[in-house]
Amino acid sequence: MKFYLSMDMEGVTALPDYTYVESKEANYERGRRLMTGDANAIISGAFDEGAEEFLVNDSHSKMNNLIAEELHEEALLITGGVKNYSMVEGLDGTYDGAFFGGYHARAGQKGVMAHSMIFAVRTMWINGMEIGELGFNAYVAGFHGVPVLLVAGDDAACKEAEALIPDIVTAAVKESLTRSAVKTLHPKKAQALLREKTQEAIGNRERVKPLVPPDAPLLRIEFTNYGEAELAAMMPGCEIETGTTVVRYQAKDILEAYRAMLVMTELAMQAKFC
Repeated sequence: MKFYLSMDMEGVTALPDYTYVESKEANYERGRRLMTGDANAIISGAFDEGAEEFLVNDSHSKMNNLIAEELHEEALLITGGVKNYSMVEGLDGTYDGAFFGGYHARAGQKGVMAHSMIFAVRTMWINGMEIGELGFNAYVAGFHGVPVLLVAGDDAACKEAEALIPDIVTAAVKESLTRSAVKTLHPKKAQALLREKTQEAIGNRERVKPLVPPDAPLLRIEFTNYGEAELAAMMPGCEIETGTTVVRYQAKDILEAYRAMLVMTELAMQAKFC
C-alpha cells in the first residue's frame, strides 16, 4: 500500500498562535519539532498497517518546516517553497489514500489560526460550495481517485472534515478556545492518538469514497478589500463581480482551478495599502 500525507502546521498538537508557525518568531523551532512529531506518528501508524511507501509533503508557508533528519527514515519528503500544486504536490492516482495532518478550519470559522491560504481571503467557493484548504485539497485528491482517509488537527478542522467527507476518520489533538488559545493533549498522548487513528483510517478505507470534484468548476474567491480583488483579477480569465470583492474564474477542471487559486492569492498578497 502507498500513502500520502499533506502536513500543515496550525493544527499541530499544542500550537496556539502565530509565534509557533512563523519562521521569524520565538516559538517557531518548538513548532517545527512538534510538527515533525505529529507527522512521525501518522507515518508510523501507516507502516504498522502495512504501508510499503509513504510520501510526506510539507504544506505550511514556505513549506520547509519539517525537520528532515528527525523524520521517519522510511518516508519520502517533499520540501521547499515553489510547487505547482502547493499543499497537494506529488499526489496522484497511484496512492491508496491521503492523510491531512496539522490542519485548521477555513476562514471565518471558529478554530485556532483559522484561514484559507492567506489572510486576504474571506472565503472560497467551488460551484457555490464554500470550501477552505481542506476542501480544495480533498477535491484535488478526488480528481485523482484518492480518498482522504484521515484529517488531524484542531476540533474545528475535524468537524469541517466530517461534514465534507462521509465516514472519514478524524483525530482532534486540541480544542480551540479562541483563535489563539487551545486546550491540548500532551504531545506524547496526541502522537499515540494519531498513530492509532491512522491505523483505524487504513482499516476503514473501503468505506471512504474520494471527494469527486465537479466538471468545469467555477472558482469564486472573496477578498477582504477591493485592492486585493483588483490584483487577483489581473490574472487572465478572471473578473470581479460588480459591487463586491469576489473574483471569479471558470476552470476546465479542478486542477486548473487550484492553480488559478494559487496565482490569484499570490497576486492579492501584493496589496500594500487597503
